[in-house]
Amino acid sequence: MSAQHVEDVSAEDGHEMVEGGGYLLDVREADEWAAGHAPEAVWIPMGEIQARVDELPRDRRIVVICRSGGRSHTVAGALHGAGFDAVNLDGGMRAWAADDFEVVASDGLPGAVI
Repeated sequence: MSAQHVEDVSAEDGHEMVEGGGYLLDVREADEWAAGHAPEAVWIPMGEIQARVDELPRDRRIVVICRSGGRSHTVAGALHGAGFDAVNLDGGMRAWAADDFEVVASDGLPGAVI
């Protein structure tokens, strides 16, 4: 997968897309995911995306998220280039949490963005 131009969306717009049926893809590492993630998110670390691309939906918009928006921008661009309807959540989980959207830890308790 090669990177292509990708659309950046705000946390608010990304949340609306997910609420409307979008697929929230979290590409962070295991410790980041365990500390706190969006409850709706599906976790596939960035390094595993290419091997697991067949798990991603082609009939839904994919909102890609990481901690601050860098890794997710790269992944969203690659997915877009591979024919997926993918956008990057600009500001990542930091923006998600700052906009007061829910963050949960792996144990189901309130989480934190690390």
